[in-house]
Amino acid sequence: VQLQAYGGGLVQAGGSLRLSCAASVRTYTMGWFRQAPGKEREFVGAISRSGDMLYYSDSVKGRFAISRDNAKNAMNLRMNSLKPEDTAVYSCAAGPTLYATRTYYSALSYDSWGQGTQVTVSS
Repeated sequence: VQLQAYGGGLVQAGGSLRLSCAASVRTYTMGWFRQAPGKEREFVGAISRSGDMLYYSDSVKGRFAISRDNAKNAMNLRMNSLKPEDTAVYSCAAGPTLYATRTYYSALSYDSWGQGTQVTVSS
């Protein structure tokens, strides 16, 4: 599976951005991760193929929303009320169907990764 994330950019604190992830083929579980300079990669959110399973990290819950369009092999991340601490490279990932909740949060559960797109939030 080839993945490409796009839609990043520079935005002021409190603003919004919409990221998208295009997949080359049908995907199952998809997720967003981010990595800020000098920090470890962090789970942002994930969605099952049907869309009925959605998970978010506590740091973005209530501000970010994931959706997907299986007909287009695409996933989106709507980011609202952005904060400077949201600044990072955001990458999308795809993996097999997952069952245990904790597996959605682990990068090890995903076997395909996109290049990432930079999101910078200015204060």
